[in-house]
Amino acid sequence: MTQSDNGTITTAKVIYVLYLISIVSGITGVIGVVMAYVYRDDAPAWLRSHFRWQIRTFWIGAGMLILGTIFSIVLIGWLLIAFWVIWLIIRCVKGLRAVDQQQPCQDVETWLF
Repeated sequence: MTQSDNGTITTAKVIYVLYLISIVSGITGVIGVVMAYVYRDDAPAWLRSHFRWQIRTFWIGAGMLILGTIFSIVLIGWLLIAFWVIWLIIRCVKGLRAVDQQQPCQDVETWLF
């Protein structure tokens, strides 16, 4: 493993942490997705799967938050936002675990976990 690979692994971990912080501070999620777009092409194949996972996590989560905000007038919106928090934590923990084991994300195209 090269020094560059170690830096990219660290970047992938930082993006997961930024997503978790975005639960309370939304701007860190935007920073994370920009980083994922920037680093995905130069990463080894197994790490590219993580960057793809992170990009999909951001956009699917953004959609959930937009719908949750729109429907927050009724109870279903708040339930959707609560689901997003749990969904995001699970996806980030799953991704962090796979990065620590230096394995690619499984089933990158899924909308759930």
